[in-house]
Amino acid sequence: MKRNRHMKAAVIGAGYLGRFHAQKYAAMEEVDLLAVVDVDEERSRLVAEEVGSTAYSRIEDIPEKIDLASVVVPTTLHHEVARNLLQKGVHILLEKPMTTTRQEAVELIDLAEKKGLVLQVGHLERFNPAIVTLEKRVTEPLFIEGHRLSGFKPRATDVDVVLDLMIHDIDIVLSLVKAPVKEIRAAGVPVLTPRIDIANVRLIFENGCTANLTASRISLKDLRRIRVFQSGCYISADCSQRNNLIVTADRSASNTFSSMKPEFLTHEKVDILDLELRDFVRCVRQGLIPKVDGSAGLRALSLALDINEAISQGLESSGISNVL
Repeated sequence: MKRNRHMKAAVIGAGYLGRFHAQKYAAMEEVDLLAVVDVDEERSRLVAEEVGSTAYSRIEDIPEKIDLASVVVPTTLHHEVARNLLQKGVHILLEKPMTTTRQEAVELIDLAEKKGLVLQVGHLERFNPAIVTLEKRVTEPLFIEGHRLSGFKPRATDVDVVLDLMIHDIDIVLSLVKAPVKEIRAAGVPVLTPRIDIANVRLIFENGCTANLTASRISLKDLRRIRVFQSGCYISADCSQRNNLIVTADRSASNTFSSMKPEFLTHEKVDILDLELRDFVRCVRQGLIPKVDGSAGLRALSLALDINEAISQGLESSGISNVL
């Protein structure tokens, strides 16, 4: 039986998250991690030594052609680095948010399509078993409420809280609601940084569904929970604890409401980054469309930018304009 050759991989960006990407690739039997690339030579050296790879300071210095790469650099560099790799024929997993503008995202999608390459966006929560269960159980959502709260982390302040945290729930909501957004009502303020640190948005969709999302990176406790209400059913997904609460209406023989029947699901602890990267490798090897492809990444980015624009307009009308 002929064995498939190993995929040759690289990680571009050896910071906090890039290190984890490198660890996952290095542990995969079907992948050879050839390069860890970072402009900070000491950082790339330390990560490369840890995972048994080779450190480089420039993509151009990698001696062999690589098949696939994770792009884990600051968001402002996503477009430049991803475009460079796509032009070289490399399949890309691009961390979220995929770019800083719609135009940049469209250019990458078009380039990947032209080259026949996989472009996957790193919306990690889609591989969380609590969200996978949510997607299976939700059919016609009527109301969605999401809270994503986190303690302050200086390393994540290159973008605002909408592009940093809320975009996860934006992506999840867009995967559940099969209708365009009709109205956006958003508010947010800067607290610890010049950018928006806490934000809330109410999204009203053309099919009548409403989603209310709150994101904060200045909380004293972490919370990642989304609740969905649909006819006769309420479904909650706790992304941190990786569990679901499903409450369904128990109806009598005459089809009138009788009582509520709860179901609690606890999922085994899994490494969702490993699941995401293995799915990426599988899509590259088999020529499949990723769960979160470039188009899904663009939809989430576009709505996030619209939310930021609504927040910005509200702040400007209040005399606050030195943000975003």
